[in-house]
Amino acid sequence: MEINILLAEDDFSLGFVIVDQLKLDGYRVTLATDGSDALKRFNEKQFHLCIFDVMMPKKDGFTLASDIRKINSEIPILFLTAKTMTEDKVQGFKSGGDDYLTKPFSVEELQLRIKALLRRVNIKVDKPEDKIISIGHYVFDTENLCLTIQNSKKSLTKKEAQILKLLFKFNGQVLPREVILNAVWGQNDYFVGRSLDVFITKLRKYLKDDDRIVLSNIHGVGFKLEVIK
Repeated sequence: MEINILLAEDDFSLGFVIVDQLKLDGYRVTLATDGSDALKRFNEKQFHLCIFDVMMPKKDGFTLASDIRKINSEIPILFLTAKTMTEDKVQGFKSGGDDYLTKPFSVEELQLRIKALLRRVNIKVDKPEDKIISIGHYVFDTENLCLTIQNSKKSLTKKEAQILKLLFKFNGQVLPREVILNAVWGQNDYFVGRSLDVFITKLRKYLKDDDRIVLSNIHGVGFKLEVIK
């Protein structure tokens, strides 16, 4: 199977060198040049491993890893950094990292660490992400961005689909507002917060034909999607 890797590196030269090498090794690589862009890309497709530079604009690698751990606790995360202090490495592991590679590093060492991390999660890597999801009586096609119930089919925008997918992942649990905002918009401020409220209202409307589905607003915290049995 094809392994998808998300690489976040703001050094264009190093980023392209890593991408070219990993592609030669048979991996599919998505390159983001800052932490906010990386978080948005992470929510757009299924990845099997993340490689993050620590010092990046907009969102550093440690913060990026912490944000990703809020929505995915299993994906391996490898940090690339020029920092060698023990406290920096401790911070990296505390933020959700699985391994650490200090710059400058050899391509061979990077290849070996990637293979080791993938071996640790071999079962999870071989399990493809569901493209068709059942939510009550609705069928959610995450690949073609559509929601179907009986003979009624609703096309979703990219952001609507991303939000619904996150809500489903947290099914029956409260999904914090900041997790959605960071994952979908790459930022958390007043204006995108208002946009999120509009999207939630739209999703409630799309899901109204199954009265067992409840999309609740937990005031000041986030949202909860549940199917009442």
